[in-house]
Amino acid sequence: MVFVSTRGDADIVTSAYAINRGLANDGGLFVPTEFPQLSLEEIASLKKMSYQERAVYILKQFLTDYTEEELRDCVNKAYTEEKFGKNPVPLVQVNNNTGVLELWHGPTSAFKDMALQLLPHLLLAAKKKTGELHKIVILVATSGDTGKAALEGFADVPGTEIMVFYPSEGVSDIQKRQMTTQPGENVKVFGIEGNFDDAQRGVKEIFSNKILAKSLAEKGFVFSSANSINWGRLAPQIVYYFSAYVDAVAAKKIKLGEEINFVVPTGNFGDILAGYYAKQMGLPVQRLLCASNSNNILTDFINTGIYDKRREFYKTVSPSMDILVSSNLERLLYHVSEGDATKVAGYMEKLNTEGIYEVEREALRKIRSEFFGAWVDEFETKETIGRVYRENNYVLDTHTAVAWRALEKYRYLPEDPDTYTVVLSTASPFKFANNVLSAIKGEETTAENPFDLLRELSAETGMAIPSRMGALEEAAILHKDVVDSKKMELTVIGNLG
Repeated sequence: MVFVSTRGDADIVTSAYAINRGLANDGGLFVPTEFPQLSLEEIASLKKMSYQERAVYILKQFLTDYTEEELRDCVNKAYTEEKFGKNPVPLVQVNNNTGVLELWHGPTSAFKDMALQLLPHLLLAAKKKTGELHKIVILVATSGDTGKAALEGFADVPGTEIMVFYPSEGVSDIQKRQMTTQPGENVKVFGIEGNFDDAQRGVKEIFSNKILAKSLAEKGFVFSSANSINWGRLAPQIVYYFSAYVDAVAAKKIKLGEEINFVVPTGNFGDILAGYYAKQMGLPVQRLLCASNSNNILTDFINTGIYDKRREFYKTVSPSMDILVSSNLERLLYHVSEGDATKVAGYMEKLNTEGIYEVEREALRKIRSEFFGAWVDEFETKETIGRVYRENNYVLDTHTAVAWRALEKYRYLPEDPDTYTVVLSTASPFKFANNVLSAIKGEETTAENPFDLLRELSAETGMAIPSRMGALEEAAILHKDVVDSKKMELTVIGNLG
């Protein structure tokens, strides 16, 4: 299996090279040149496997330059019972035709753990395979969850440095505390004055600065990414789509071969793109439902084919989705354009210079045949949390609530009201305790201490506070710097000496 850039001006590379570098030299994203196919019999065989075994089986389809033994070693180090419990991704049946795939049982209580506990091990193996001698500098822009998950995965990993940039006023109190208390000799964390798109743009500009890359290479450093632009982040997310499907078969909610839907709360389009890849591999998926909050740029794009970032940016109760530039959409554009990298590069150039692009009619037809887009505002999000708790005794976080409500909107359509659907739950409710608690109680909370809110939510719902989250109350703040988003490059240079 080999990989190419979405923008065409780069060599054909192996998966190890793609993972090691993160971003192609032309600024594009690495994509596979083909999709391996799994038969129904092969999918059925996953039912009797542990999650770790399922991960090895799916990953080896793409990471063909890794041996099965290497993949097994990486997976077993990542998905330990100590970090994830006995079942890393339980499928919880909330009602007869809806299951919730809980992706937040890892060390940082967010779905990003499913990839970012594995990525450091894949990266170290890739470093050996490619003969990389430089120290790898992991640069991360985060809207909240990726940052902590990356820090947790890469802290004190030999041969790496990690720098995380987050919007200082655009994450929850718990998300900020998770990042700013992170220990590690190789760890740096910075708030920025701006939003996630500013952080993401800054990281991309650093990656594309060839003069800077050459200068740092002479000093023994090379950049890589832990954002979902890295193929090593995206590939592990494909696994849990297959896992959810065979668990639904085992629970007798569907029959093998029956198509199901997945609904994904997403801002950067990586998590839902993994579902698209699973479908291309043969997983019986009918529709992928793309759920957005008030920053509804993806909904508008799916419905019109026009991507226009020239709009108001909203800070919402689902901050990990407060994004206007969805990086992984570039990969989908490549696939629906039949691999026309010149066309994709043109879209990205227009986005950078004009803030808008429009895909052709045939590309839009393909996108709409695979995806349904819906957006959910602040009132609906909170109303959904309270109602689902009252009716189903199930606690949704603010992002999963967006997905749940988007599914309800989809089910209003006459052509598909009853198809079994899996809602991807991307974060523990405790990460957003303030808004979850007020939604459940139907009134604003008065507690200002975020840890009092955790205790109150636990008392109200009977759910246990994640142990690592509770321990943050006594953890020392280690990272206090806030920088101008336009000075991110200087910050990186200064901290690398």
